[in-house]
Amino acid sequence: MKQIVIYSNNNIESDRAMSYLFRQEGDLCVLYLDRDFTMKQFVSEFGEQAEFPQIAVGSRHIGGLKEALNYYERHITNIG
Repeated sequence: MKQIVIYSNNNIESDRAMSYLFRQEGDLCVLYLDRDFTMKQFVSEFGEQAEFPQIAVGSRHIGGLKEALNYYERHITNIG
């Protein structure tokens, strides 16, 4: 079971990501801006153009919510 990490700033997209990814296989971990990481750390990790949320599955950075949805669509399609 892979760990799913969401870097969140408590926006609506982060809530959508949590709701969707909660139903996927994996151990969900949500990290919050100003509690678990700073904006400086976020920019250093993902770049200045990165938006919230950012999502990683295992050690692989997937991207934002749209990229995560595409990742799981491909993953589920390839399994079935």
